[in-house]
Amino acid sequence: MTPEMIPFEADSLLDWRGLTDAILDGHMRPKAHIGDTFLYRGDDTMLTRSAWIDGLGSAVKTANIMPGNPGRGEPLIHGAVNLYDDTTGLLEAIVDFHLVTKWKTAGDSVLGARLLARPDSKVILIVGAGTVGRTLREAYGALFPKARFLIWNRSAAGAERFADEDDKTDAIMSLEDGIAQADIITSATMTSEPIIKGAWLRPGQHLDLIGAYRPDMRETDDDALTRARLFMDSRDTVLDHIGEFKDPLARGVIHKDDIVGDLYDHQAGVFQRAPEDITLYKNGGGAHLDLMTSRYILDAWRNR
Repeated sequence: MTPEMIPFEADSLLDWRGLTDAILDGHMRPKAHIGDTFLYRGDDTMLTRSAWIDGLGSAVKTANIMPGNPGRGEPLIHGAVNLYDDTTGLLEAIVDFHLVTKWKTAGDSVLGARLLARPDSKVILIVGAGTVGRTLREAYGALFPKARFLIWNRSAAGAERFADEDDKTDAIMSLEDGIAQADIITSATMTSEPIIKGAWLRPGQHLDLIGAYRPDMRETDDDALTRARLFMDSRDTVLDHIGEFKDPLARGVIHKDDIVGDLYDHQAGVFQRAPEDITLYKNGGGAHLDLMTSRYILDAWRNR
């Protein structure tokens, strides 16, 4: 059997709420077997992530993350996603890497917000005006259609260009002021040093962290972690791999029993909040989510 080649054009077949349903369904199956390999060359990273879920098959995703690419006129990340049949191991599909990454990354975050943010959230702050930020605008807009958006970026010009693309989005110059206004803060930056301060947060907010993916990267300071109820998509892919939690855990700022839950705990009912809670969700984007997303895309492609 020739594997199906699924192009980025399949994007029009997909639905954000449908994807979050598919991810929740995937977490009701036997727990994923996950294997990650990180190779580094200076600031460059080659990340290979593989996952196997009984009933969904297996997937291997390779991402080459090259911070110098934007200066060369290339996307930050290139890679490939292979999806394999659960019974035979046959290669079923080669799915466009950027399609899977777009939907997996933002879908993971909006699922966290669907479970943890106040349903009546009216103001959503996006931190980072890059490609992921634009996808977050699309995804959060689908789940919170009445919300208005703020955008902050290190480059004010980048924030203004972003805001010009949408009449419900306003650029802001002060990150602290934007956080003060927001009900939901979603951050997708490449920073290694925390830029979101816990002292700026207020009761009732939801904080969605995406950008940090290496042990030496963080978007928030220790104060944010100690003030918030902590959640993540997967303990297996976050705690020992990503600086957002790995660093403060190593220094004793937080402890593993401070983690309320990950998505495999959803069935146990731990994804709850009191009105005054600050909730923090770390999007680690593990390979099991690439597998769930790729399977959702393949099903949509076959049913088109």
